[in-house]
Amino acid sequence: MKKDKTESAVPEHVAIIMDGNGRWAKERGWSRLKGHEEGAESVRVVVDACRKVGVKYLTLYAFSVENWVRPKAEIAGLMKLLDKFLTDREKDLHENDVRLRVTGRIEDLPLFVRRKLLKVMEATKDHKTGQLILALSYGGRTEIANAAKQIALLVKDGKLDPTKIDETTVAEHLYLPDVPDPDLMIRTSGEMRLSNFLLWQLSYAEFYISQKLWPDFREPEFLEAIEEYKGRRRRFGDVK
Repeated sequence: MKKDKTESAVPEHVAIIMDGNGRWAKERGWSRLKGHEEGAESVRVVVDACRKVGVKYLTLYAFSVENWVRPKAEIAGLMKLLDKFLTDREKDLHENDVRLRVTGRIEDLPLFVRRKLLKVMEATKDHKTGQLILALSYGGRTEIANAAKQIALLVKDGKLDPTKIDETTVAEHLYLPDVPDPDLMIRTSGEMRLSNFLLWQLSYAEFYISQKLWPDFREPEFLEAIEEYKGRRRRFGDVK
């Protein structure tokens, strides 16, 4: 959604590619899972920082569709870590009026994690102050292909005129059509790629690349990204 072509205020929606957990652990001679555990603390800090500065939506790229090729032990550890995060943070979500949501193929996740996610999402569904969105078993191309399939079925059933299909039609069939597009995308560890993350939604987002590895990305680094965003002018193709 286009906004005023002026100097940007606090972003309404921040999306983050949390990169560098494995490298952070390797530099210290620790297991990759230890890096993920420390990265979970950065998640806690950034969620709290969003509340402080007024960011309403925070989407975290937690597990991609491509991540299923990782070693089974690492995947199992990540799922247990997610389960623990939900257990530890549910109270905070309630206290801060934050709704938990998931974007991605939740059906791919282990049953114990799926149950916990559905439980917390149901318990927080009426919260209004903010939304924490976890991208789990998520892929941008998969999401767009899924939207195309839904649209094609509507056309096949005679419920949609193909000549009426436009950007709004596609957007309405994405995983979370009610969520505004991200204003700011942050990626840690210095990497300069999207990694199949929110390919449709990030079309007009401002990008901020941090050299910090995710476990070292804490409140000061997050606030630095917000301040840089505030100084940017978002023209959306205009010359003003």
